[in-house]
Amino acid sequence: MKNSKLFVLPAFLFFVSTMFGQLPQEGQDIVNDLLHIADGFATPASESTAYQGTAGWFTSARALDEWKVDVSIHGNGLFVPSSKKEFTINRTALTNLKINDGVNSAVIPTAFGGKSEVMFNGSFQGNEFSFEAFQGVDKGALIYPFAQVSVGLPFNTEVGVRFLPELEVDGSNFSTYGIGLKHNFSQYFRFNDEEDLQLAGIISYNIFDVKYEFEQISVPDLVNLNLIDVSAGVWMAEVMASKKYENFEIFGALGVAQSDFEYEFGGTGVALPFVNSQLATLNDKQAQFKGDIGFNLYFNKFKISTMATAGKFVNVNIGLHFIL
Repeated sequence: MKNSKLFVLPAFLFFVSTMFGQLPQEGQDIVNDLLHIADGFATPASESTAYQGTAGWFTSARALDEWKVDVSIHGNGLFVPSSKKEFTINRTALTNLKINDGVNSAVIPTAFGGKSEVMFNGSFQGNEFSFEAFQGVDKGALIYPFAQVSVGLPFNTEVGVRFLPELEVDGSNFSTYGIGLKHNFSQYFRFNDEEDLQLAGIISYNIFDVKYEFEQISVPDLVNLNLIDVSAGVWMAEVMASKKYENFEIFGALGVAQSDFEYEFGGTGVALPFVNSQLATLNDKQAQFKGDIGFNLYFNKFKISTMATAGKFVNVNIGLHFIL
């Protein structure tokens, strides 16, 4: 019984010290190395939220008639350039971990990349361990749906809300909720017929969350990681112009999106709370300029919209709208 108590006491003390953020230095070095790898893994996914979270809000500078309702279903596709699928990590950036038993640098996947043969090796409390680099979803395009409802308000203003409860797509879990507001500026101009060039201002706020699963990474007696959750609150402001020709309408918009990112690991282990508290230091804000271009096809009771958004990523949105 005495030997059992002597074994349990150090484990208990280690658990308590971890909960209060006081890992042994060796453990802190491992956590810092994991955070450095996680930052490179998640950064492209964070950047992409500005394009995914702001696509398809409005497809015409003209506002809906007062109290008219537009119910739409959208298919959204983010296309990932090869440069966003991998990144280079250098041995000099790591403290405890080694790359492939001493290699100076290696190219490893981001959240959008595939499987890697790169191995990281380290030791903790005299025990050696190794694990493969984080594995991404290995997709050139991420495609998912969402629903939106817009309502025409007084003063040539329109409000929209969108929602997508958590949905699993290609190994990732997406969810999004948001609200957008559009105000038509052409009403203040001298020429404002239906088929004149229309101008509008748009603001929106979107909560976008995506979880990327990967093969479990284990550091014995410290932490096991199998998922990273990237969530963002995305503000957007842009100016839109549109021109209608009978049943065809073309539109374009220029604006800026600011994203406030947060990261969190999923997994187990006594050090997981400490890892996530340190991961919070990677949370960041980022502003990106973006441009949209697209067109609408109008029918009796519905319209079809298309939109392409360009910047660091290309995002394509197709919507089916029913006007009630």
